This record gives sequence, structure tokens and C-alpha cells, in this order.
Amino acid sequence: MIGELLEMAKFLLGFLPWILFLLLPTDGWELLRRAVAICFVASVVFALKQLRKGFILSWATLLFFLACTIAFYGFGWIWLAKHMGIIANSFLAGIIWFTVIIGKPFTLQYARADLPQERWYDEALFRNTRFIAIFWGVLLLIPTAFSTFRYFYPGTLPDRFYFGLSLSCIIFGVAYTTYFKRMKRKQREQGKKGGQS
Repeated sequence: MIGELLEMAKFLLGFLPWILFLLLPTDGWELLRRAVAICFVASVVFALKQLRKGFILSWATLLFFLACTIAFYGFGWIWLAKHMGIIANSFLAGIIWFTVIIGKPFTLQYARADLPQERWYDEALFRNTRFIAIFWGVLLLIPTAFSTFRYFYPGTLPDRFYFGLSLSCIIFGVAYTTYFKRMKRKQREQGKKGGQS
């Protein structure tokens, strides 16, 4: 159980800047600029190990918040601020789909970090991590679609709906990923027991 919690915490570190961005106040120019700068710092501080190992999600997150920080503080891009909900959600979903399309699901990097090297190229590992990455990609299209809806139909739904939806997607994603890993681990253990008898 403690091992699963540690695995979940490592996985969540990749999303921490995005979770912070969701939780920090961003209504208003100064609050948004501050939130983006905080998320940029968090993407460096909390993902230093993943950045050194070349984790795609960590690098893309760092570059996103760096670009936004430069755009806001260096150029004062109001346009970016007005469209930040759509852009941030689209970018995060896009990172995940990019890793799937290039054949390096972001989840594979996290899985390999916890496995011995002899299992790194296991076909089942690749298939399972690809499935989870696709699951996350589909899941994150939901807040992206609703951010787009919000842009075209502002005020139709209360702000707390969009916040709750994004947070629910993250919680559901982490819960399902944890469940899926536990289920696959049990299947693997049962397979080993069946092979020994």
C-alpha cells in the first residue's frame, strides 16, 4: 500500500504545476501572471529528477510555463490571458497525445522509473502504459472541450463547474491509473503462481 502511494505521488509530480495552476487564483491580469510564474518555478523545482531523465511531460510543462511567463512579463500578451483556459487545457492534452503518437507514452517513462531494466522493453508494459496514456489523453479532452464551450458561451455555467470538472478529471485519472496498475500487478502475480504450479 505504501509503495502504491509513493508511485502515485511520483506520477502526480508530473502534473503538479498543472494542478497548482488549477488551484491558484487566476482571475485578473496580475493574479494570472503570478500563477504562471509560480507554476514555472514549480515545474523546475518539483520535477528536477524527471527533467534530468528527459521526461517529455516534465519538459513540455516547463517550456509551456516558461513561454507563458515570458509572454506575460516580457510582452504583456493580453490575448494569451484571455484564451488561457483553452490553451492550457489543449496544450496538456496535446502533450499526452504527442507522446502516444510518437510511440513514447508519457506513462512509460514513469513506469520504467520504478522497474528493473530487464522489464523496460516488455511488450505488456508498453501496451499497458500506452492504454493509460490514451485514457489520460481522452480524459483531458473533456476540460478542453468545456473550456472551448466557456469561451464561446461565457456565463452559461458557473466558474466553479469548470474548476470542479478539471479537478474531477485529475482525481478520476489518478484513481483509475492506480486501480489499473494494481489490477495488472495482481494479474502478473497470478500468472507467475500459475506458471509455478
